[in-house]
Amino acid sequence: MNNDVDKDFLDFLLERFKIEREKFDRSGVYAYTQRLLAYNSNKIEGSTLTEEQTASLFDNGTLPKSDDYYRAKDVEEMNGHFLMFNKMLDTIEEPLTQELIKQFHNELKSGVFEDRANGYAIGDYKKRPNMIGMYQTVRPENVAKEMFLLIDWYRNQNGNISVLAEFHARYESIHPFQDGNGRTGRLILFRECLKNGIVPVVIEDINRDAYLDALKVYREEKMLDKLIALFEKEQQFYLEKCKYFR
Repeated sequence: MNNDVDKDFLDFLLERFKIEREKFDRSGVYAYTQRLLAYNSNKIEGSTLTEEQTASLFDNGTLPKSDDYYRAKDVEEMNGHFLMFNKMLDTIEEPLTQELIKQFHNELKSGVFEDRANGYAIGDYKKRPNMIGMYQTVRPENVAKEMFLLIDWYRNQNGNISVLAEFHARYESIHPFQDGNGRTGRLILFRECLKNGIVPVVIEDINRDAYLDALKVYREEKMLDKLIALFEKEQQFYLEKCKYFR
């Protein structure tokens, strides 16, 4: 993508995010991005809420009347995602640190009753081993060290889409939290795109299989081609959608 176009777009985006959030504007690019990112990121993780329900929850804090039951966890995590996005905007000038990532997780998960009832660490790294399918992730006692190494490596890189793809793949392989790894990881990806002056990536649920396959290829072969190609496709998708608001 053209860097000049990217810079103009990102300047517009950050300015509108700030103005529309302060004005409680639910009709612009800030609200659109909140709904888009929250819906797709939660849907990838199995949320049952629709786009319409997500929009209603964000716009006025209610859900449309329905004969279907709403799963409490889905609602709690959707609201948590809205808060996590705002936390990301509030801290956009700060460097990426382990503490900041934990704060993102806390915003996402602090209101989720099921996770608290299950004894999951909220806003802190996992206390129990977890797996991605049949794949073993980093053990709890090694997470802090692996996250330190990841962030230290990242700070010494030039922020481009290839670097962000590797960061994301490594982050998801570490799987630092008991739950919420994908959602925190995708928010960090969005944030670091903004900070590095490139069009943000929003992974659509329709591309879930391609996304999970690309992460699997990285875990097994350390190849990033599929993930980079998907990220570039999703960048173009988000850019085209946001042109409407300019």
